[in-house]
Amino acid sequence: MAQGCLKCLKYTMCVANFLCFVSGVALLSFGIYLMVNLRIAALTPSLASLNIPSMLLISGIIITCVSFLGFLGALKENRCLLLTFFLVLFLLMLVELTAACLLLIYEREIGELVTKDLNDGLKNARHSSTNATKMSDWDVVQEMFKCCGVNNYTDWQNNIPKSCCNPPCKGKELAYYSEGCLEKLKNWFEDNFLSTGISVIILCIIEVLGMCFAMTLFCHISRSGLGYKL
Repeated sequence: MAQGCLKCLKYTMCVANFLCFVSGVALLSFGIYLMVNLRIAALTPSLASLNIPSMLLISGIIITCVSFLGFLGALKENRCLLLTFFLVLFLLMLVELTAACLLLIYEREIGELVTKDLNDGLKNARHSSTNATKMSDWDVVQEMFKCCGVNNYTDWQNNIPKSCCNPPCKGKELAYYSEGCLEKLKNWFEDNFLSTGISVIILCIIEVLGMCFAMTLFCHISRSGLGYKL
């Protein structure tokens, strides 16, 4: 009976970690694709390393490596790999909780930093309108969120891009989106706050289950005297 439970736990861990590995590879590929095809670093110059493609790339690498550890540890019944998997998951959970607490504590400071950075990014784009990359970054955001500038279209002064135009974009006097992108982005984050919170909770539950499975399998292997089987 115990051996049957052990095998069931082992293969459950293998399947779960394999699915996580596939998800990690997909996330990694998507991050590389966005990094190559959508350069949005010009929006926030000082936060260029924290843009969405970079975060997806880092997340993909972490998920891939951790799930590979768990998969190999369960498949080979290796106590060293299982313990490493447990410790890495535990550290990831601590980092996530710390990051969440810091975001809540320094919410205003982060908001001010992002606002200042967006204004700097817009100023750079406005003074170098010949740079297609910088303009395309703002064009993507403005067309996606139907906004213009940081606060409103006057931020662009006399160099308002076509992406600010509120359809139909015909005639001599064009109508521009009245809302700024900063307010639109804030509203978008608020609208998706619940789904983001649920996703974080689900992620934490998966991590806790992963740690429980790893430690249970580790204890079963220790009791059975398999040692550091390879």
